[in-house]
Amino acid sequence: MKKAFLIPLLCLMVASGARATAPRPDLVLRVETCEAILREFMSDPATAIPQAVLSKAHALIIVNQFKVGFLVGGKGGYGVIMVKKSGGHWSLPVLISADEASFGLQIGAKAVETIYVITDDDTPRMIFDKRFDVGVDAKAVAGPNQAQIERDLQPILGTPMLVYTKAKGLFAGATVRASYLGRDDDSNFVLYNTQYAMPELLYSDWVQPPAEVQPLINYVTQIAP
Repeated sequence: MKKAFLIPLLCLMVASGARATAPRPDLVLRVETCEAILREFMSDPATAIPQAVLSKAHALIIVNQFKVGFLVGGKGGYGVIMVKKSGGHWSLPVLISADEASFGLQIGAKAVETIYVITDDDTPRMIFDKRFDVGVDAKAVAGPNQAQIERDLQPILGTPMLVYTKAKGLFAGATVRASYLGRDDDSNFVLYNTQYAMPELLYSDWVQPPAEVQPLINYVTQIAP
C-alpha cells in the first residue's frame, strides 16, 4: 500500500521537474520508495534475491526509472547505493541518478524497478566519476532466482553486477545493458545537511544516519548481514 502511493507521486515529481535539487522531504521520499521497492522484491518468491546471492553482496543499488514512449527508458530516474564497509556494517543510503534504462520493447510498462547486487569492492567506486554505464563499465548479468541458485552458477555469481528487475525478458546469464548511474551530490548535501560528497558518505562514519533513512539500513542489515 505504501509503495502504491509513493511510486505515482515520485513519477509526477520527476516528470514535472528538471535536474534542480528537490526539497529535503522529496529526497526522503526517494529513500523510502527505494526501501519499499526492495521489500516488495523480497516478499515475492518470483523476484526475491536468494540468500546465497546476498551473502556475496559488497554493495546494493536500488533504482526506480520511468518509461518514455514504447521503450523502457527513464529520463528522470533515481536510486540509492549502499556499500558494506570493512567492518561488515552497511553504509548510509546515498542518492544517485539513474537514466536511460533499456530492456527492450515493454509496451504498457510505466516504471522499471531494479536492484543491482554488486559482488566486488571496485565497481561501486566507478560511480565516483559522475556517470557509470551499466553493462559497459562493469559486466552485468541477470541474477539467478532461488530455483537456479541450486545449480552450479559460480560463473554468474562471480559477475561484478547481478541484476534483478521487474522488466520482462531477462534471464540468468543474459548480458544486461541497463542504465546510466551517476552521482547526485547536490541531493545528498540537502538530505544529510552536509558538504561531504558520495565517497565520504559511503565509506566514512563522519555523518550519522538521520531517522528517516534508518529503516532502510536496518532492513538491508537484516537481509544481508
